[in-house]
Amino acid sequence: MTITLTPPPTMPVIPAIPTAAAASVFPAAGPARTAGAEGSIGKRCTCKDPETGKRLNSSCPKLRRPGGGWHPSHGVWGIQLELPTLPGRGRRLLRRSGFDKREDGLAVLDQARALLDLAGDDLDVAFQIGDLLHALQRGDALPDRDEVAARVRAGVPATIPTSTAEYLRDWLPGRRGLSPKTVRGYSDDINKYLIPYLGDIPLQKLRIGHIEAMFRALDDRNTAIAIARASGDPAVRATVKGVRPRGASSMQRLYATLRVALNHAVDRKKLIPANPAIGIELPAGDRPKPRVWSPKAIEHWKATGERPGPVMVWQPEQAGQFLDYAERHDIVLYTLFLLIMHRGLRRGEACGLRDREVDLDAGYLTVVQQITTVGHTPIVRQVKSRAGDRIVPLGPKTTGPLRDYVAMRDRWQQVSGPGWPKTGLFFVKPDGQAWHPQTISRRFEDLVARAGLPPVRLHDLRHLAATYLRHGGADMKEVQETLGHATFAMTSDTYTSVLLEMRTTTADAAADLIPRTAA
Repeated sequence: MTITLTPPPTMPVIPAIPTAAAASVFPAAGPARTAGAEGSIGKRCTCKDPETGKRLNSSCPKLRRPGGGWHPSHGVWGIQLELPTLPGRGRRLLRRSGFDKREDGLAVLDQARALLDLAGDDLDVAFQIGDLLHALQRGDALPDRDEVAARVRAGVPATIPTSTAEYLRDWLPGRRGLSPKTVRGYSDDINKYLIPYLGDIPLQKLRIGHIEAMFRALDDRNTAIAIARASGDPAVRATVKGVRPRGASSMQRLYATLRVALNHAVDRKKLIPANPAIGIELPAGDRPKPRVWSPKAIEHWKATGERPGPVMVWQPEQAGQFLDYAERHDIVLYTLFLLIMHRGLRRGEACGLRDREVDLDAGYLTVVQQITTVGHTPIVRQVKSRAGDRIVPLGPKTTGPLRDYVAMRDRWQQVSGPGWPKTGLFFVKPDGQAWHPQTISRRFEDLVARAGLPPVRLHDLRHLAATYLRHGGADMKEVQETLGHATFAMTSDTYTSVLLEMRTTTADAAADLIPRTAA
């Protein structure tokens, strides 16, 4: 069945249903409804006046039988409903025609009345719903009542369907209590992925299939990047230079952003009845295991430039070579690198360490705050978790270099005189200003490259510290407390790798217990 909307200028008023019949078909109008809003239904046709050539519409004599009843096959049914309008404005009518059966027209009229009844006593909402119905084009279906009801409950305008992009843009600024880094992560997920892939879909029509299609598209993108990187054509490889695929952990974070946003649409805004993101299955984002730079791994890296894994650990002699090189070529940051390597501090924790939290006489420091970055902007914030707020003991081989650093820093201050800034930070630049975390990372990477060592990230020094603690006999609980992990499982899952030398000392333990008679 095809339903068409006849242009309003040529459609005359359709004869109303008799009062008793109308009362039996339609419930009483809500308080916000205007007089005459009960609606009417009647028949019309396309016959023309033989003299004027104009359509007869509802005045065609063939529409009714001699007894006054409607002709069963001539013409089509049409409805008319007066819409609420602001004072001083003209009447607005919703007209629909083209129904083969009277029941079909009554169903649409009933649907339109149900939409207007959502306004209750609220005249503003009644006018909004009237606007929504009046703006419908020829052939447009009437809005879904549940979707309009959700908007009315949420207190948002009923006239414009909520797109997923519109909702996400409004959702993020309303969030409270989030760290700047979390806000930046949500914003990146929304603007780079969720809006481009899902933004045009009306929020009320968003389904699990749309979300699964987004993740399939991202998987396809990852595959295309991998193929381009492996291409023998330099021009093809250049097209993905600097383009990073989204790994499993990154996919999980994107999914978490969408899930949290849609939960808010369900629980707080009442815009949708259920979260369509629930039930999405994605590969687990397992933490990468640290791997050791063995001689064979170094040989392969020198030949191909490939790292065995994303998280690499130097062997002790390589770590010693780095510290020796840093002490000769970057004495300003040498002690910071040494502290991270010895005690496993995060980069931000070392940057944010304050003077009053370092007690070299007692041999410990307290980790309370950190300096991280949002984009390129450094921000000071508390450590990530309660476990991160910790006391870290210091041994003589760590306190000695730290004392030398303090003496050097005192000399910087004497040279600067009264202009020395009072940041209260332990690690500062020679002019007394705070370090930018990304500057420290760049200086570290430059030292590693100039020292001719296999590459590790600055954060890998933290993994290195954990591995050396295990190699030195510390149990996993001590490693957890030193690094400030919230759970034992996190430490155990991440730092089960140990140095190659430690493995080889026990490699023949089982074989040594088995007696053999042959030479």
